[in-house]
Amino acid sequence: MKKELLQNVRERRPLIHSITNYVTVNDCANMLLACGTSPIMADDIGEAAQITAVCGGLNINIGTLNERTIPAMYAAGEQANALGHPVVLDPVGAGASALRTDTALGLLEKVRFAVIRGNISEIKTLADGSGTTKGVDADPLDVVTEENLDAACVFVKEFARKTGTVIAVTGAIDIVADEKTAYCITNGHPMMSSVTGTGCQLSALTAAFVTANPGEVLQAAAAAVCAMGICGEMAAERLGAQDGNATYRNYIIDAMYRLDGDTLERRAKYRVR
Repeated sequence: MKKELLQNVRERRPLIHSITNYVTVNDCANMLLACGTSPIMADDIGEAAQITAVCGGLNINIGTLNERTIPAMYAAGEQANALGHPVVLDPVGAGASALRTDTALGLLEKVRFAVIRGNISEIKTLADGSGTTKGVDADPLDVVTEENLDAACVFVKEFARKTGTVIAVTGAIDIVADEKTAYCITNGHPMMSSVTGTGCQLSALTAAFVTANPGEVLQAAAAAVCAMGICGEMAAERLGAQDGNATYRNYIIDAMYRLDGDTLERRAKYRVR
């Protein structure tokens, strides 16, 4: 993974607008600060488009939907498209309720996304129009493994072709793909699943990477996924005997603050298919 992809984030310091869920909004803001960018969160229809206009990129996360924020997501997405700014979609819990599924599918119809990042069940829901999740977690029957990796890559590439979007499927094995190329990434640590919002943080981070690296959406998205996984590994290495998941969450953000391009390049673990 090219170290310049992270270096560009730190040097260009884009302003990233996130309409994200209130469970993880603070951690997303801190992750953006840790990677060197500036966060702003505005989810009221009265200002969402205006805030988007002054930002470099937009992150839309449907984790805590309500009738007030959904119109703001559409307005911000359409404004970003009009200005040529990259937009990331995190379809949290798509498949868990009709509201989440319909909102995610509606956004796909109205907004052009640079990257869609979700777990495998959420992505299957978008691809098929319906699906199942375990709340906001992937259905265990959908999980990507070494045994089904080839088939999963074919599926993700096809969905990327259909949408014209880079698709990032995250789990124990991550797949980041456009219609031709898939990065299969194995960075990360099992303890990341014990922290609420690592996926939300990754979506915000992905928006930062693709905004700072125009013209390299696939590579930038893959670098963001590698970087997040590396930070999960580095945070686990730092844990002491009395530390738990709250400390681990903070250590992940610390690791991103300290991460440099050389470490990203050296520690990234991926295969290209």
